[in-house]
Amino acid sequence: MIRRLIVVTMFDGVDLLDVTGPAEVFSLLEREMTEPTGYEVLLVAETMAPVTTSAGVRVLPDATFDEVAGRRVDTLIVPGAVERDADGVRAVVDPAIVQRVRMLAPGTRRVASVCVGAHVLAAAGLLDGLRATTHWSTAAQLAAEHPDVTVDPDPIFIREGAIWTGAGLTACLDLSLALVAEDFGQECAVRVARQLVMYVKRPSGQSQFSVSLTAGSATPRIDELRHHIATHLARPLTVPELAARAHVSDRQLTRIFKTELGMTPAAYVESARVEVARNRLEASEDTLQRVAADCGFGTVDTLNRAFRRRLGVTPSDYRARFRISPSRDNFYGA
Repeated sequence: MIRRLIVVTMFDGVDLLDVTGPAEVFSLLEREMTEPTGYEVLLVAETMAPVTTSAGVRVLPDATFDEVAGRRVDTLIVPGAVERDADGVRAVVDPAIVQRVRMLAPGTRRVASVCVGAHVLAAAGLLDGLRATTHWSTAAQLAAEHPDVTVDPDPIFIREGAIWTGAGLTACLDLSLALVAEDFGQECAVRVARQLVMYVKRPSGQSQFSVSLTAGSATPRIDELRHHIATHLARPLTVPELAARAHVSDRQLTRIFKTELGMTPAAYVESARVEVARNRLEASEDTLQRVAADCGFGTVDTLNRAFRRRLGVTPSDYRARFRISPSRDNFYGA
């Protein structure tokens, strides 16, 4: 039997779910397997004193960093922590944890960050030259502080060789299930997903946030324009039409969208259409032709291209994975 030591790093202020979520997945796998998994999950901290998490819940470590330093670590999981300042939420990076991660990583088969734990990996130099994700609220901070990292705030997790980075909070379950699938196959991951009452084990390319959750514009007329887009998706919504409605030039509209929303007007419209189409595919039996027409794509081919570009899957694949139905046939893996 292969022994797989999984080390989850802990420190005061760490996000509770980042620690307990992966541990629960690995524990449920042990319950579902007919043979031992070989997993040994250790919550590791500087000392054996209780660690106070961000939720105020105290967690007892299983071991100290010094105690695992001489052991072969299979998987190193690095959670994160945040604090609030005048500008909002910021990731907290403890230099001592960075040093411990830098020490353990070279002899580890794979390293995975959970949520803003990506900031710790970046500080340890493990993400240089790689594509990585983190919680959307700290993605700009990660990109600014680590320009050698290609930050993609959209996917729920990204794998780059032996380095995995996950998005915020509940995405830790998706990342952990992906680790299980890599070790024991998709069927085992499916069984654990059922125990978690997860309808799906989301693929890495699924977006972690929706267009409607993007920050509001500083310009009232752009906020009004966003509302207009959301309520008129079946219309062409060309840049000249939108610019005329906002009483600005085409070039000025594009500049405003890029500055305030981080994308062009055309990209924003496509994102909004994809989001509505996703909801229709999840909750209705409408044909792809009907969804394409109602959401402003016009043709199924255009709908297909937009889904592949935004989500990395076809609309049919998306519906098969995410359709909401009381039928057992639509339960993930059934």
